[in-house]
Amino acid sequence: MIVDCDTCSVRGRGCADCVVPLLLGTAPPELEVPVDLDADERRALRVLAEGGLVPPLRHVRSA
Repeated sequence: MIVDCDTCSVRGRGCADCVVPLLLGTAPPELEVPVDLDADERRALRVLAEGGLVPPLRHVRSA
């Protein structure tokens, strides 16, 4: 899964509660390089989010 904030349809309104800025230490509008998450990384993020330790991934690829 490629997470590219430039292609996210909830960019702006969904950024405040997304794990990407937390992981990268930057706001998504400043993200210059897409993040490539493999299945294991997505699963780990989901487990952390379900445990309330991090916000969930909010990326929704625009059509």
